[in-house]
Amino acid sequence: MQFDNLPVLVPALLALGAFTGFCAGLLGVGGGMMMVPFLTLLFTSLGFADEAIVHMAIATSMGTILFTSLSSVRAHHQRGAVRWPIVLALAPGIVLGGMIGGGKVFAALKTSWLSLAFAAFVGFSALQMLRNRRPKPGRQLPGFAGMAGAGGVIGFLSSLVGAGGAFVSVPFMTWCNVPIHNAVATSAALGFPIAAASVAGYVWSGWQTPGLPAGSLGYLYLPALLVIAAASVMTAPLGARTAHRMDVSQLRKVFAALLLCLASYMLWKAWQAF
Repeated sequence: MQFDNLPVLVPALLALGAFTGFCAGLLGVGGGMMMVPFLTLLFTSLGFADEAIVHMAIATSMGTILFTSLSSVRAHHQRGAVRWPIVLALAPGIVLGGMIGGGKVFAALKTSWLSLAFAAFVGFSALQMLRNRRPKPGRQLPGFAGMAGAGGVIGFLSSLVGAGGAFVSVPFMTWCNVPIHNAVATSAALGFPIAAASVAGYVWSGWQTPGLPAGSLGYLYLPALLVIAAASVMTAPLGARTAHRMDVSQLRKVFAALLLCLASYMLWKAWQAF
């Protein structure tokens, strides 16, 4: 991190961390949907290599989920909201999918396609949140093979876009008639295995990549990671407590609108790269 920019960068990263930590606890999201566009903008302003900017933004975003997931899931667990059997059923597929996606697949994708994939994923997630369809009353979670497959898809997609998986796992669980507060809490618990597997892939795939700035560990940019994590772990429990006190339907609409704005920015970034 450039020292002449510290008076501006550190407060901005602290604010970003506080906001994304709150959202991690409130909606079970890891914050990647908001963090990646802002980190992309930040890394661009710092003059990082164009081809590495989006990769580093996604990897750094995912790294912060290691911290926010532990903080938010503790608060949810104290209220008995986490469905641990679901976590155990999805985790093996999540780890495998996260390591595959975060490894050479992630490194092989060019910035243009990675930005486009992120924008499409965020836009689709926002529209799904706005639709808020009710599932069929008799639908239940699938068996072992179905849960392993679902976990693999969640882990793979999450590693490519730097998200904690909530925008796949929460709709999947509510589609299977898991109550929304339990789905949010369980998604928070799933954030850690998703992040751990993906971060291992980012470090490995970016280990010898030329042109990465000082302070990088593979594709992770450690100075930004540490500042954001320090703020996010403080606000994640507050978000979790708020989630159990309110109807999140209206907040979901505002959140979805924000995601559509961020998806538009990443589409513009993809257009520039093409």
